[in-house]
Amino acid sequence: MEVSRALADLEEVRSRLVAVQRFRGWSGGAAVVSGSAAIVIGIYQFFALPYPQTSVDSSRFVTMWIACLIFALAINYGAILLYLARNWTRRTRCELRTVGMTIAPAIGAGGVFTAALLSRHLDGLLPGVWCVCYAMGLIASRAMVPRGVLAVAGLFGAAGSALLFAQDVNALRWWVMPATFGIGQLVIGALVLRDDVLHQDAGRHQHG
Repeated sequence: MEVSRALADLEEVRSRLVAVQRFRGWSGGAAVVSGSAAIVIGIYQFFALPYPQTSVDSSRFVTMWIACLIFALAINYGAILLYLARNWTRRTRCELRTVGMTIAPAIGAGGVFTAALLSRHLDGLLPGVWCVCYAMGLIASRAMVPRGVLAVAGLFGAAGSALLFAQDVNALRWWVMPATFGIGQLVIGALVLRDDVLHQDAGRHQHG
C-alpha cells in the first residue's frame, strides 16, 4: 500500500513538473511554415476574392481557410508526433498528456463554434472566433511555450474580440487572416526557434 502511494505521489510530482516546463516538441519551423501558408493564401484571396459579399463568396472563403487551418494543424502536430517518436520516454509521455489537456479543449471549442456558426450562416464571425479560441489554447499552454508567446496570445484575443464586436467590419476580407493567424504564427515560430537556440547554447556550455 505504501509503495503504491509513493509511486502515485511520484507520478503526480512528475506530472506537475512537466506542466511547468517548456515542451521541446513544439516546432518553430512548422509554425513558420503554417504562418507562411496563411500569408500565401491571403495573397491568393486578394486577387481571387478580396471582399466576400455573396453566400457563394462566403462558402469559398470558408473552404479556403478551413483547408489552411487543417494544414496548419497537420504540420504542427505532425512535428510533435515526430519529436515524440524520436524521444519516447516516460517524461515525453507525461508531456503528451499535458499538451493534450491544455490544447485539445480550445481546438474542440473552435470546431464546435465553427460548425454552429456555419449552420446559421454566420460566416462573418468565424475569424474572430478562431482568433479567440487560438488565444485560449496559447494561454492554457503558456507554461510549456516560450514566454513571449503569451503576448501573442493577448494580441490574438484582442484581435478576435475586435473582429467579433466591431461594427461595419467585414471580417472575411483578404487581409484579416494573414494579419492575424499568418503574422501570429510567424512570430510564434521565431520565438520558438530563438528559444531552441538558447537552450542548445546553454546545453553546450553545461557540457563544455
